[in-house]
Parts: sequence; C-alpha cells; structure tokens
Amino acid sequence: MPFINRTQSGFTLLEVLIAFMVLSFGLLGAVALQAQAKKASFDSMQRAAAISLGEDIMQRIRSNDTADIVSLYKQTFSSDTDLSPRDDCYTDVCSAQNIARTDLENWKAAIRARENTGSLDEATVCINITSVANTAGMGFDVSVIVSWRGRQDFKASDATKAIQCGNVDDRRRLVKLDSYLLIRG
Repeated sequence: MPFINRTQSGFTLLEVLIAFMVLSFGLLGAVALQAQAKKASFDSMQRAAAISLGEDIMQRIRSNDTADIVSLYKQTFSSDTDLSPRDDCYTDVCSAQNIARTDLENWKAAIRARENTGSLDEATVCINITSVANTAGMGFDVSVIVSWRGRQDFKASDATKAIQCGNVDDRRRLVKLDSYLLIRG
C-alpha cells in the first residue's frame, strides 16, 4: 500500500481559490480604471468643444471689423436662451449690426447643439470687450468665457472661482480665451 501524506490534502484547491480571488480583484481594478478613463475622455471632449466654440466666436468678432464691436458683441447668455430670427447676411448686403446679430444667433445655435451631441451641459457664455487706448487705431481687449457644468466635482483654484460667468459651484468648468483686436481707422 502506497504511503499517502494526509496533511497536504486540499492544498491545491486552496491555491486555486486564492489565485481566483487575486484575478477577481485585478479585473475589478481594470473595470474601475476603464470607468475613470471614460470620465476623463468625456471631460476632454467637453473642453475641446468649449475651446472650439470660443475660437469660433473670436474669429467672428475679428471678421466684423467695426468700431462698434463693444455694443454689438458684449453680452452674456446661456444655452437656454431662445434663438431670434436671423438676418440673411449670406445673400444680402448687411450692416455690421446685422452681421453681429447673425454671428451671435449662429453661435447660440452651435452652443445649443449640446442637445444632440451632449457636449456642454448648462452652458453660459460671457463676451467681454473693453476699449484700449492705442495710437495705431482703436484697440479692444476681447475675452470669451465659456462655462458649463461637468459631471463630477472639481476643486477649482481661487483664480478660477473669481471669474464671474455661470454658476460657481464644484461642477463648473470653464474656458477663457483672451485676445487683442486692433481696428485701423
């Protein structure tokens, strides 16, 4: 009769059980990492959309080369703002005021596109324009702030909290674009 060591029976089953638990924790960690990556990807998409929209209105302001840009473009509005009828500045000759109205309405429509793409929730846009004394012509500091509500809490710096555009809370995200515009007379 062969000799059987009874002190080691079931040891292999215990090793398999421990290996299974280690594998389970590893898979749970991989799933959690994937969830965090998806959140970061969504935040990145929102920021890219805000930068793109901010650059778009900045170029629209630059192309409407008029000394009245302060009265035409300086305003604050949200993605809930109703759209006004647009002027047909694509086929008709338009004044600087009509071009500005068309620019802003087209841009508001782009901000509202979030309903289709999910890009910017509860967006608020602030366009600030101030005159700057300049000997070469009329100068303006143009600041476009796009603020929206993110999906997770975020600890903002004091400088970011000080920017007054949109609701200031732990989920607010914002992009601020500054430029200088010179209108030669």
